[in-house]
Order: sequence, then structure tokens, then C-alpha cells
Amino acid sequence: MVRDYEKLLSDLHDGKIETFEVTKEEFMDFQKVFMESNFRKKVIGKAKRGGGAIYHYDKGDEF
Repeated sequence: MVRDYEKLLSDLHDGKIETFEVTKEEFMDFQKVFMESNFRKKVIGKAKRGGGAIYHYDKGDEF
């Protein structure tokens, strides 16, 4: 089942969630949605050893 990455990114942006994880198996599907996101430059991913990443939203410099 493919996850709703648009919703995850929106929830991250809106502060409904603090982080979410993408596995290495999910990454290519996620990347397509991520690259179309209007606020992708504020979404920070930290790679995990063995693959995958944990993403959070950088709220710095927002008023």
C-alpha cells in the first residue's frame, strides 16, 4: 500500500505531526511527491544507517 505522502508533508507543515519516516523501499515514491511540494526547502531529512530517512519541518525564520 502506498502512503499518502502529500498528506504527511501537509501535516508536517501544519504542525499536526513533528516527524515521519520513509523507508528505503518507499523512497522513490516519496521523492516524486516531495519534489512537487511547495515547501520542500523547509522539510529536512536525516538519513538513517541502512537506508531510509526521518523528515521534520524547519520552522526557523517563520513569523
